[in-house]
Amino acid sequence: MSAVLQQTRYTAEEYLSLERRSTSIKSEFHDGQIYAMTGASREHNLISGNIYRELSQQLKSRPCEAYINEMRVKATEARSYHYPDIAVVCGKPEFEDAQVDTLLNPMLLIEVLSPSTEAYDRGGKFAHYRKIPSLREYLLVMQDQPGIERYLRQGEVWILSETLGLEASLALESIDCRLSLREVYDKVFEDNAGGEG
Repeated sequence: MSAVLQQTRYTAEEYLSLERRSTSIKSEFHDGQIYAMTGASREHNLISGNIYRELSQQLKSRPCEAYINEMRVKATEARSYHYPDIAVVCGKPEFEDAQVDTLLNPMLLIEVLSPSTEAYDRGGKFAHYRKIPSLREYLLVMQDQPGIERYLRQGEVWILSETLGLEASLALESIDCRLSLREVYDKVFEDNAGGEG
């Protein structure tokens, strides 16, 4: 998240109207404030694309859909709207309205960490996401080393586990998929650039 666009307070309806008319920038919303989003690095884009590719292939013949960074997600109880790097829903997707651009029931959300947003992704944004009843897993994917932190909902508790190294893989219980870190970081690290697979 970046700086507040203006100090004016907005309703959710006003935010959605502005956001849907905008062609140049995306913004997130929390409790009356609109925050402009910043661009992403090469590594961030590669990692997001790699994860999306891997999950899309595994979900291909299943009743699940994966969305990459353009699907807005609403955390109703937190009064916020966000653009996660990856969102996955299984079963019937629920949307806020007929525009079909604001997902209400993600099962898995993934954020690729950036220096400018890491604290927010770990703190405030995760606090908003935890208020989404359908959410079962939240991944924080590192850019500076091959590693993923996974938060898995167990009842009312979120359990943290960490997976490190290009040889490791991570089972995603919420959607019954597996992520190979070698695939997640394809072309990101020098020893993996131009590698097979």
